[in-house]
Amino acid sequence: MELEIVGGKEKHEPKHKHPIAEVNETSPFGSLTPEQFYARHLVSHSSEYITSKQGLKFFTQWWTPNQTPIKGVLCVVHGYTGESSWFVQLTSIHIAKHGFAVCALDHMGHGLSKGLVAHLPDINLVVDECILFFNKFRVGYALNLPAFLYAESLGGAIALLITFHRDGVVSVKPFDIVVLNGAVWYKR
Repeated sequence: MELEIVGGKEKHEPKHKHPIAEVNETSPFGSLTPEQFYARHLVSHSSEYITSKQGLKFFTQWWTPNQTPIKGVLCVVHGYTGESSWFVQLTSIHIAKHGFAVCALDHMGHGLSKGLVAHLPDINLVVDECILFFNKFRVGYALNLPAFLYAESLGGAIALLITFHRDGVVSVKPFDIVVLNGAVWYKR
């Protein structure tokens, strides 16, 4: 915490505020343009569409630190009806500015990816697309860097399938740590 004196009173501000503190009702970047927002947080942002084996276009994006050496890679898997913008994007920016290369993609039918809205006809297709994109991203950095897989909600089930996937498409290297945030509950 940093201490600032405002109007004769102490004001405690966290040293590293989460970017979500800057949003407004219409934009995750508040009153700034995306470019200004990324520059303010000392990160670079890139995005592209990739085409799946089924011919669907998937939206992918990633963030890297501008002034900090990359010390690890984080791959993010969003949940059902989620996407890689707003909270996932802002959290990715927060993590990137602390030295991590962070990537995420929108599952088919989610966010900016093509497909029937929120329809996942085969979870194995989703797992394969995640693995292919994450492999491509991770190979772009030294494979000896620590690699983390972070997942929210249904993304937790997808992350487990990525982790234990043995047939077909497999990860270029196992993830060092898998973090499941609110993973899907399963009862036998």
